[in-house]
Amino acid sequence: MAPRQRHSSRLKVAPARPLAAGGIPALLAAALMLIALGCADASSGEEEPAPDTAGSDATQTGAPSADTAPATTATAPATTTPAEVIVDVKVTQIPGGPREVTVSALREGMTAPLLPEPLVSPVDVLSGGPAPDGIPAIDVPEFERATDVGFLQPQEAVVALTLNGDARAYPVQVLLWHEIVNDTVGGEPVTITYCPLCNTAIGYYRQLGDRIFDFGTSGRLYNSALVMYDRQTESLWAHYTGQAIAGALTGSQLELIPVATVAFETFLDEHPNGLVLTRPGGLGRQYGTNPYANYDSPDGNPIFFGGTPDPRLPPQTRVLVVRNGGASLAVQHDSLQSEGVLPLDLGGSQVVAFHLPGTATPIQHDQVAFGRDVGATGVFDPSVNGQVLTFTRVPDAASSDGPGGFTDDQTGTTWSILGRALAGPLAGTQLQPIEHIDTFWFAAAAYDLDISLHTLDG
Repeated sequence: MAPRQRHSSRLKVAPARPLAAGGIPALLAAALMLIALGCADASSGEEEPAPDTAGSDATQTGAPSADTAPATTATAPATTTPAEVIVDVKVTQIPGGPREVTVSALREGMTAPLLPEPLVSPVDVLSGGPAPDGIPAIDVPEFERATDVGFLQPQEAVVALTLNGDARAYPVQVLLWHEIVNDTVGGEPVTITYCPLCNTAIGYYRQLGDRIFDFGTSGRLYNSALVMYDRQTESLWAHYTGQAIAGALTGSQLELIPVATVAFETFLDEHPNGLVLTRPGGLGRQYGTNPYANYDSPDGNPIFFGGTPDPRLPPQTRVLVVRNGGASLAVQHDSLQSEGVLPLDLGGSQVVAFHLPGTATPIQHDQVAFGRDVGATGVFDPSVNGQVLTFTRVPDAASSDGPGGFTDDQTGTTWSILGRALAGPLAGTQLQPIEHIDTFWFAAAAYDLDISLHTLDG
């Protein structure tokens, strides 16, 4: 595999705008829905413990103060061979560091004394209803082998990640109720995040320099997207960009890890020994059900979103966002689905986007497994050993047909939606993944004001 390219997510946000007409009833309904999510474990009679942010660790020697903490940039771990390894289902986790001596933007406010000026207006950061950690992140994830999983339907969406040969799948039916998983994959501390309101799954390294973080849900939303907080400084972070928008770490940027949302059967076929996140016990969540029924609709309107969405597309149009270097491009899912394969020019770099039918949207039907087929996407550098390949989707290919689905025109090798060569002269080769996000148009345009919209005529 070629060395992993490092990118920084770019936050280009519009100035504060008034709430759109008719937004208040939608906000009330959404708040009630999210409050229900935050209180869902009440029926179990158990209380999710709050993270420990006090005690002797808070006075650790050398902890930076709020007004001196530097805005740091992530350092990418070295890329290693993509050869798959078999990992024990009991994963040894790399914990986050202790609570640092800082002013908390989470509890004392985004504009509290000694904090840097926030990147966004506090007026635009809205309460979603639950208190911090009311939607509890998963801090001690448990796994089982993909071949042993019995609670997932073949077409159910999972967020797939392979890092240093360690293959993981995070079922969206679990992420719907938790939104954040703090994990260790391939020996690296990572955070997997999912926001149903903007329909976005993103993974990040949770290390900045020599500091390791873990994340929780703040109970707040910005541009109808999850706002996270780190438990070490209690700074606020935009899930969509991985950037700290308020607090001691304002301006810091997490390094993104390319992930893909695919059907469980795709992950199972390709990584039978891979690990799948299990359903946490004792929290009273109704895993497998969707509390956002009918939300995934092109004719719908986002909730907790102020202002007017970009008029180039209906706000909840599904798009694939590709980000590379300083350029970003949005492609309508319908266009990609009809083509199967789209070569794209992104800031002078050639990339290729794949679409494979067979993955259900988790946020349409009241049962996660039975949403309409929206398929899965992948974006890759098409170069292998200095040769630029061109690709074709196999006619009528779908995830249920097996892990294949694409062939290259130069060698006839068969490739998967995850960019892996399965059969043919290049078998065993892994295409270099390019940063991409499946999301709704309103979020893509709100978080990147300069985003281009791809059309089939170029």
